[in-house]
Amino acid sequence: MEEKKFDVQSLIGFLLIGGILLWMLYNNTPTEEELEAEQNTEQVEIPGNTDANEPPARTEATEIQDSTAMAQARERLGAFGYSAGLASAGDESTTFSNDVLELEIENKGGSISEARLLNFKTYDSIPVYLIKDGNASFNLNFTTTDGRVLDTQNLYFEPEISQNGDNKVLSMKLKVSENEFLEYRYVLKPGEYMLDFSIRSQGLNRVFNPNQDIELDWKLKGYRHAKSISYENRYTELIYEYDDGDDDYLGQGDFTEDEEENITYVAFKQHFFTSILLTDTPFKRGKFTSENLVQDEEVDTVYTKAFTASMPLELNGGELNYNMNWYYGPTDYKILNDYDRNLDEVVPLGWGIFGWINQHIFIPFFSFLSGVLPSYGIAIIVMTIVVRIVLSPVTYKSYLSQAKMKVLRPEINELNEKYKDNAMKKQQETMKLYSKAGASPMSGCLPALMQIPVFYALFQFFPSAFQLRQKGFLWADDLSSYDTIAQLPFTIPFYGDHVSLFPILASIAIFIYMMMTTGQSMAQTQQPGMPNMKFIMYLSPLLMLFFFNNYASGLSLYYFTSNLITIGIMLVIKYVIIDEDKIHAKIQENKKKPKKQNRFTKKMQEMMEQAEEQQKQKGKK
Repeated sequence: MEEKKFDVQSLIGFLLIGGILLWMLYNNTPTEEELEAEQNTEQVEIPGNTDANEPPARTEATEIQDSTAMAQARERLGAFGYSAGLASAGDESTTFSNDVLELEIENKGGSISEARLLNFKTYDSIPVYLIKDGNASFNLNFTTTDGRVLDTQNLYFEPEISQNGDNKVLSMKLKVSENEFLEYRYVLKPGEYMLDFSIRSQGLNRVFNPNQDIELDWKLKGYRHAKSISYENRYTELIYEYDDGDDDYLGQGDFTEDEEENITYVAFKQHFFTSILLTDTPFKRGKFTSENLVQDEEVDTVYTKAFTASMPLELNGGELNYNMNWYYGPTDYKILNDYDRNLDEVVPLGWGIFGWINQHIFIPFFSFLSGVLPSYGIAIIVMTIVVRIVLSPVTYKSYLSQAKMKVLRPEINELNEKYKDNAMKKQQETMKLYSKAGASPMSGCLPALMQIPVFYALFQFFPSAFQLRQKGFLWADDLSSYDTIAQLPFTIPFYGDHVSLFPILASIAIFIYMMMTTGQSMAQTQQPGMPNMKFIMYLSPLLMLFFFNNYASGLSLYYFTSNLITIGIMLVIKYVIIDEDKIHAKIQENKKKPKKQNRFTKKMQEMMEQAEEQQKQKGKK
């Protein structure tokens, strides 16, 4: 066998190969400087940028891209394409507030996107927002000289906030150049729900088409803020002032619309809270709509009504210049009345004498009572007592008339029997009896009619009294809404899904009062073929019970207290003041005395005698 020998050449070859590998590894190992440079390359490097905090240098491709976007914006928006290229062309907003009101104004559209009342909560303890989540919009629609039709709500305004003394000022400018723009200017004063608002333009006379109206469109869907959406919706409506002081409203239909000229303010009232746009320069016309959004109380619980208002803005020398105001706040008579701009008409106090009674008597008197008494419920009771005492002479007159008629009832029955076949003669003799006795069935009706303005004024006052909102009394946690002593597992039509105690007490008191005043006379005067008046008397309190179950508990408390006091006054009149025997004796004395007839009674008797004579002549023929 051949013996293997050590190959020196192979060894030399392996050594050479190993040396070469070591030399290559040595030469490819990075230095400390190279390692540091390699770490820096992990960050985005931009040629020519020596500071990592500086923005990237604009490349030629970026500039071309921006130029293309600007060209497209100008192609689409014309002169207003300038605003699309500013830094403010985004979805940013500016918060603007004082101690009672917080507003958020969007760059896009330049209008208010949120309006929050800082001192109030809804029935379920969340903040009161009049504007939020796109429920409102404010837009100017206009045509440009190059034929484009644009909406400000789609364009970007540039905000600038400043201070003017204690007032905060926010300028929102929609620019076509640095010194040419459309401006919305907001000025918010400390402690005020009313802010100054102006719309003006500068250098846009070459942009606006003077032959086309600039249309102002304002829309709002009213948020639900109260426990009873049906009750709140009953007092939610669109109101507007026109012709320098006249006012009107759209009503409560499913969909209503109207148009008027010379509009000075528009109010979207949501019962206890209101959004109002006022202008110093009247809009030459206005178109308004109101749509009821509550079709099912169990389902539709977010919004009450949807309002729209559309008014044209007129150019002056090719420019816009309107001084206006926004009001976002409570529907409080005192606050609105203090502005001295006829805004008290937003509060539904009743027309004519009813509104006058509320404005000059009940509102000041209730404000005084609520300021000195420990609770609003006690203030209602005290005011009711005072009202009933003031009206007690009228109650006395009414009851005295009823007592006289009761004493005369036997004689009237005799006349009815004696002249049952001669209606004309029966009427003549009955009137003679009334005249001699000094009694009249109308004398009992007139005092009752005199009380109607007071009762109706109070019926309007309590649902509109902002002071009662979320003020509790006894078991009622909110006198401006219904009280609840039991929650029903189902809903009764026209009644609701709850049981309110104050309406029950008020209905019982009304029933007792009606029994005392009309029960006996109804039984005596029931005629064949006539409606069952006793049934009507029983039905009336039941209807009141259904009607008031969803009304303000403060109103039910008033009616309950009022009828209790009236019952007490009538018992005192009946058993202490009035003596029916004395009344009977007085009537007999009056019948013996020659009665001087007044001109009206004498004329009526002459007419009846003539009619009777004509009837006799006709019978002979």
